[in-house]
Amino acid sequence: MKPLVRPARLAPGARVAVVAPSGPVPEERLQAGLDVLRGWDLDPVVAPHVLDRHGTFDYLAGTDADRAADLQAAWCEPSVDAVLCARGGYGAQRMADLLDWEAMRAAGPKVFVGFSDITALHEAFATRLGLVTLHGPMAAGLDFVKNARAQEHLRATLFAPETVRTLASGGGALVPGRARGVTLGGCLSLLAAELSTPHARPSARGGLLCLEDVGEEAYRLDRYLTQLLRAGRLDGVRGVLLGSWVDCDPYDEVRAMLADRLGGLGVPVAEEFGFGHCEGALTVPFGVAAELDADAGTLTLDEPALR
Repeated sequence: MKPLVRPARLAPGARVAVVAPSGPVPEERLQAGLDVLRGWDLDPVVAPHVLDRHGTFDYLAGTDADRAADLQAAWCEPSVDAVLCARGGYGAQRMADLLDWEAMRAAGPKVFVGFSDITALHEAFATRLGLVTLHGPMAAGLDFVKNARAQEHLRATLFAPETVRTLASGGGALVPGRARGVTLGGCLSLLAAELSTPHARPSARGGLLCLEDVGEEAYRLDRYLTQLLRAGRLDGVRGVLLGSWVDCDPYDEVRAMLADRLGGLGVPVAEEFGFGHCEGALTVPFGVAAELDADAGTLTLDEPALR
């Protein structure tokens, strides 16, 4: 697995588009997030359908076509330097095939930020655009608007990425060791759901795989991991970073299952790495060559996430 193309970092005054590829967005949280972005001297522009709700399926932020149109228009707009997702939920998979990937590739590299359901788009941006993306807090996310640590780490990644080349977990090693590879991953249930779809990678070979999830029982997490293992998706992986498991079964149960399913890979596994659905979540770039030290609980990027 080779490193991907790094977009340019942001500068004061940069225009950032906010889109809603998945679930409906609470207006008050969106406004709070926009205030944070304006406080960073950014110029946020809200896509036309961000506050929409689907007429039949209230778990979607408007129709698939409108959500796709917002993302594509934002990406292809020359004045936009970054595209930030407003929130996750569900729906990115429904609109991913409606995007004109050739037009988006022609628009050139830009910063893309999101997590959770946006995992489907991280995969697509990697396979279709060959682009580094940021697994980080979303503009209308409660974990963003209410948490200074999450805000500051994303801000540093966007404006001064050389200052956050080493990410420290505060956790330890589920399986000790060091490994080098290219970062990838996201929400475990989405990675399992993406198997055999048009935009998914065939495997994590050569990668440092980042995994996290929310609100799942241990047996469901077991099923997702077992599915990935049986499908060969984890063949050749170099190391694994485990993020948050908020609102899942007690961590002792989840930890035992993770050790059982991942221990046989024979690679370092670092736990409690502090990304995903948790307070103060770190922003993790996907597509960057890095070294994982599971014992020290660190991920050190070869280069800053953004150029």
